[in-house]
Amino acid sequence: MTLTKTRIEVNNAVFSLPYHVAKEEGYFEQEGYDVELVPAGSGRDRDKEVPEQPIEDHRAVTSYGWHEGIEKGEFCMYRACEWGQIRRSQDSATNAKVISKRAAVATQAIVVRADSPYNVPQDLRGKTVAVNFHAGSHYITLAMLGGSMNNKSEVRAVHVGGPKQRLRFLEEGKVEAAAVMEPWITVSAKKGLKIISEAFYEGAEVATPDVDPQMYAAINRAIVKAVAKINADIRPYLHYMAREVPADIMTLTDDDFYLPRFRYVSPRPYTREEYEHLHDWMTNWDLLKADSSYDKIIGAKIAAAA
Repeated sequence: MTLTKTRIEVNNAVFSLPYHVAKEEGYFEQEGYDVELVPAGSGRDRDKEVPEQPIEDHRAVTSYGWHEGIEKGEFCMYRACEWGQIRRSQDSATNAKVISKRAAVATQAIVVRADSPYNVPQDLRGKTVAVNFHAGSHYITLAMLGGSMNNKSEVRAVHVGGPKQRLRFLEEGKVEAAAVMEPWITVSAKKGLKIISEAFYEGAEVATPDVDPQMYAAINRAIVKAVAKINADIRPYLHYMAREVPADIMTLTDDDFYLPRFRYVSPRPYTREEYEHLHDWMTNWDLLKADSSYDKIIGAKIAAAA
């Protein structure tokens, strides 16, 4: 059988684990596809893209960040937090659209130093929280802290970059808290940092216009198989996350992870109702244009084929 070749981006392993598993277990090949997994920001060094001081205005940071490859034609699909994907689809010059929820239901935690006087979300009123603007850490920080504050200005999410860089800024005293996902929550716990708040959130798949419904349906079937494999036993695949932590920071073992933090489900289409709820939340925080409607952002026909 001749396999159809395609390129799909993978970012942090906790978000893209089903793609790694589908590749490792041969599920893509079973569906007739030779899938090349392209690392997010391939060839770029995050340590060299960190600002000298945290950036406070989200308008000063492009929404694409490490996912700009889809605009350059480097791959045809990728996934990230749903709020960020909605914003990037609005900003897309190539008509890339959100096509479905992603398989990963991820969690991020806001952590502070062990000697910090802060213990509850209200303590972070007006305090700097390191995030990556227009990514999950940014939006989930607004969601976690927004309900504890009297007004939006009391939530001070500031842009630093990746999770490793956020923790470095925290340890250097450049910020007062940091939002991180796995494996960096586990790293934080092993370092003795305090968790102030933690929340789960969904993500979304985005595809270019050349991804036809039949292709997405085949890729989706492979991902559904991978989700079942992960949920049967995630431990054989934890190394994908552990390897993201440089050896000079620490070495993680399977026993270090708290397994209930990892949640994977079959992808599903967006409904108009849930999109409109997200749209209203994002526009309320000045993160999305009011005219970014469901029909402009969501490629519903592609997901419906699956």
